[in-house]
Amino acid sequence: MKADLRGTGVRDLGRAGPSRAGDRASLRRSNLSLVLRLLRDAGPRPRTQIAADTGLPKATITNLVAELMESGLVREGETERHGSVGRPSRTVEIDGRGFCGIGVEINVAYLSLVALDLRGEVTARHRVPLDTRGSDPAAVLDQMAQAINETRAALHARGVTPVAVTVAAPGVIKTGTGVVSYAPNIGWQDVAVAEGLRARLGPGAPPVDLENDAKLGAIAEYLLAASADIHDLIYVTGETGVGGGIISDGRLLQGSAGFAGEIGHMPLDPGGLPCVCGRVGCWETMVGLTALLRRAAPPHDPVHDPTVDLEQRLTELRRRADTGDAATLAALEQIADGLALGVALLADVLNPRAVVLGGYFTHFGDYLIDRVRDEFAARVMAPEAGGCEIMLSSLGFSAAARGGAYLSIDRVYQDPSGTTTSVTDGRTGS
Repeated sequence: MKADLRGTGVRDLGRAGPSRAGDRASLRRSNLSLVLRLLRDAGPRPRTQIAADTGLPKATITNLVAELMESGLVREGETERHGSVGRPSRTVEIDGRGFCGIGVEINVAYLSLVALDLRGEVTARHRVPLDTRGSDPAAVLDQMAQAINETRAALHARGVTPVAVTVAAPGVIKTGTGVVSYAPNIGWQDVAVAEGLRARLGPGAPPVDLENDAKLGAIAEYLLAASADIHDLIYVTGETGVGGGIISDGRLLQGSAGFAGEIGHMPLDPGGLPCVCGRVGCWETMVGLTALLRRAAPPHDPVHDPTVDLEQRLTELRRRADTGDAATLAALEQIADGLALGVALLADVLNPRAVVLGGYFTHFGDYLIDRVRDEFAARVMAPEAGGCEIMLSSLGFSAAARGGAYLSIDRVYQDPSGTTTSVTDGRTGS
């Protein structure tokens, strides 16, 4: 989970920065957060080095580390000796195996859950094939609550406590309200996801947040890309719909009302097909998963069956491509050309350092990437494509759920003592 987050937490990628200390209690919380984030971003180090890096007195660091250890967030690491004289010192490193953050993605064809511990390591996974578009929102929330509660029970049995749940949903999200305002691909409008999920999870459940799936995917991708010193990127989802998450100088762009990233509805083909949003020729009608399936197989083909797990259907299409099926190969060429068109326009406007293609695009990466890169380079106006590189995601369909889990566990980094105390109290009372 190491990354250059510009000195803040994951939550600060798309929100206001940490609150300023106004009293002794808030100053202590701020200092605990500072130490914990340092260990996350810079790795294990002795207390003397922590004091030097943070500028805090050694005695203060000793007390802060002791409190973090008591909370189970850090532990003693290896012994280090600096120079030929002096006593060796023990490093301090992130522990936090007793806490995790949960991310859940609502997709057209499935629900996906990922839980990450404080180190960013996966502690649980759960995936449910689901025809979300053909289901009532209440039934989807029922399924989601069941998956979360089953995961919570399994985690509690291992001594792991979830600190929060973040739901990744497609479409327009009313920032801070927990409401899916408009998600045409799943047929949702003004669905109170966070409130409905809280009611279903019951007493003692962790806090629930809601965010756009592409934005959360962009956070997950940025945490990987930042290690390569990439701080300006566009994440493009490859789902039934196409969405985008935009990272600029290490921060997630939300837009004035939180709607930034609705790139799938750029009207790139005026004479094209109708889109679920009500317009014609949107980018997602050219490169979304529905476009691939429509071009690759007739309507009665099993790859269109929403009751079959999406991974299985994509595996079957991949098999056809590998065996030289003409329809599948032609469909992939059309997808690549459409991708290059839209990505080039985005690059001309935003000049990112990288564009990351995620979702189903990763399943066919070797069929798409070279053609996309060639067409992209020919279309971008800036010399050498403005320094932009087209990359394939290594996270595939897990990016949005992982981004949600990162955002959930970041509560601990923002307020180490307050978060762990509240979830422990909730666990005791549940």
